[in-house]
Amino acid sequence: MPSKKVLIILSDADSFPMKKTSGAHQGETVDQPSGFFLQELAKPLQKLLDAGHEVTFASPKGHEPTPDPNSETLLAYAGNFYERRREQDLIERMKKENGFTRPRTFQSLGDDELATFAGVFIPGGHAPLKDLGDDPELGRILRYFNKENKPTAVICHGPYALLSTQYAGDGSFVYKGYQITSWSDAEEKMMETLMGGEIEKVESALRAAGAEMVEGLAEKVGSTTLHRELVSAANPMAANELGDRFLRMISV
Repeated sequence: MPSKKVLIILSDADSFPMKKTSGAHQGETVDQPSGFFLQELAKPLQKLLDAGHEVTFASPKGHEPTPDPNSETLLAYAGNFYERRREQDLIERMKKENGFTRPRTFQSLGDDELATFAGVFIPGGHAPLKDLGDDPELGRILRYFNKENKPTAVICHGPYALLSTQYAGDGSFVYKGYQITSWSDAEEKMMETLMGGEIEKVESALRAAGAEMVEGLAEKVGSTTLHRELVSAANPMAANELGDRFLRMISV
């Protein structure tokens, strides 16, 4: 199939805000280390590259993206050292060959250039909670892909970035009425228990904006939801399926 260009949106943040509910800093908002979730980026990315497509990385200010420390643990890979090594090596290759260390800034991507991309992909990790949900330039970019009906893929906390469309154009949420799957409130509450703090809920935020939320984990582990041009998924276990569906969408 002909090679196409895909835009991959990443956060500049290496942490996210969390209000502590226990411990020495109880009642305070602290920065909890985070970044992109390795599996959620690497698995769809590898599929795009294997299909011969070209990827461009972009972030709010063009800082080098940081992996979520939790996503690089052996626990996150169920003890599969070799799978973790392959995906870490992929990111290292992107640093050398694909400008991963210096992503394009959102502001540098005008509509003329956006027209050259076949689709856009936003992986998760908690980092999007800090700088993607209210970014006007990202809102402008996503509004463009929505208007042009171009394939858009989001996973886990990545769907939080869709809220940025409220900070661009006429201020409306362009995904109102869309069926969307994200990291669920139930999953986040488990993280809150582990971390001892309160975290912004992606599912609740999207529902409040007008999305019709579909519970991915309750249906089946690794499930994805497709509505119009948007394919979404709940967590890292769905990264392979999301990558496959997104690849089929941009290949049409």
